[in-house]
Amino acid sequence: MADPFFHISVALTLCFAFVNGFSDGGNVVAATICSRAMSPWKALIWASIAEFVGPILLGTAVAKTMSSSVLKPDMIETVLPHTLYIIISSAMAGTLFWKLATWYVGLPSSGSHALIGGLVGAGIVGIGPQSILVNMIAWKVVMPMVVAPMVAVFLGYVIFSTIRALFGRAHRRIGQFFTVLQRPVMALLAASHGSNTSQKSMGIIAMILAAGISNVGSEMPIPKWVIYSCAAAIAIGVLTGGWRIVKSVGLRISKMEPVHAFAAQLASAITMTGASLLGGPVAVSQVVGPAVLGVGASRRASGVRWSFATHIAYAWILTFPVSMVIGAGLCWCLTRIFTS
Repeated sequence: MADPFFHISVALTLCFAFVNGFSDGGNVVAATICSRAMSPWKALIWASIAEFVGPILLGTAVAKTMSSSVLKPDMIETVLPHTLYIIISSAMAGTLFWKLATWYVGLPSSGSHALIGGLVGAGIVGIGPQSILVNMIAWKVVMPMVVAPMVAVFLGYVIFSTIRALFGRAHRRIGQFFTVLQRPVMALLAASHGSNTSQKSMGIIAMILAAGISNVGSEMPIPKWVIYSCAAAIAIGVLTGGWRIVKSVGLRISKMEPVHAFAAQLASAITMTGASLLGGPVAVSQVVGPAVLGVGASRRASGVRWSFATHIAYAWILTFPVSMVIGAGLCWCLTRIFTS
């Protein structure tokens, strides 16, 4: 525990949870704020409370996926704790760099893609290519990332089409009904996002705590303090807001009214909750943006700003390789400077 890289790796992992809340929190509240269903601060307070409660109630399935499905647990046991701390520190630093860069330009990016990329790059340099669980990454990590956006688009399209069929001829004041419904749906989305995203940090800290301990296996224990600290970090991050992302998701993809926002958030909440319970590490940006696209497309295809949606897709595609290269480069430098 005296190794400074132990504290650095834990601190960077908690920073990752905070930054995810700071940047991705905009995805959670964007539809609610931009449809004027709630004031910005009220929406953020509601969301931050739900973000904290979600990880405590929805289990740790995603954390177990992160701790045992990227780097081989039996190979993690063979490396010195100091080396593992450097690997984790490098991966988290590369992840944070990409998340902050995409937040600065206002593009929703996948924290899951960035984290997996950073771990893969640093793991290859620090332990070797044989330490990467390629098949597990493909099925337990990549597959949910590919399937979740398609599910969100489909649900957004179906939910809004159903609402339009049922309430298409209703008075415009029906919008007030959907304004009220947005609040619990947004809380569910925030809780599922908090659970899924903070569990990624929990899984990484579980790896750090397991360093140097033999026969841990794939079920790395997750102490209570890890659960609460990661939940608090993401909740505080959401409370600070991510206004660039709010504008991108809420205004630049498709025009939002309360009924559209409700449909998009319900589709997002269903997708995120399912991913959290099944252990699939999914970024909220991979769910909310596609859900908004699905809602917009169900109204009319011309109602979606496809050019901006394409820019978001480019950010997703670049996230994994860029984070992998940064993680690998940092690990290469740190191991040569701080490992005798």
